[in-house]
Amino acid sequence: MIPQLLAQTTEAACAQTSCCYYTLAGAAAAGLIVGFLIGKACGKKNGTSEKDARRMQRYAKPSNGCVEIYVGNLSYDMTEDQMRKEFEKYGKVEMARVISNRFGKSKGFGFVEMPNRPEAEKAIAALHDKEILGRKLRVNEAKNKSRE
Repeated sequence: MIPQLLAQTTEAACAQTSCCYYTLAGAAAAGLIVGFLIGKACGKKNGTSEKDARRMQRYAKPSNGCVEIYVGNLSYDMTEDQMRKEFEKYGKVEMARVISNRFGKSKGFGFVEMPNRPEAEKAIAALHDKEILGRKLRVNEAKNKSRE
């Protein structure tokens, strides 16, 4: 529909000016169509690539009933395994992740998901202000950005 509308508009303009305008508008419309088809072929759905969808899924809030815990002021040398071991002392850990920049260097904070709320609260109370690898951790339940 858009190419037809564009063609009708450009035909009217072509009658008033020169035909080179019609050719340029047709080329622009063809470029839009080709771009759209390439996006579909590359797996984009509603403007989101598969890679973006995986990234959004990884950083989405847990929907499995787990308590998500924010862990701040981490040492830049802290690994996900080390953080997981610290929290496993207080209960089952579903997932632990340290947030890093695009070069793989830690940003100094991370998240832990624990399925059992009493265990999570116990871990938060025990690890908040605890010094690990030379830095005092800031530990609390993660807040949803959309609420703030």
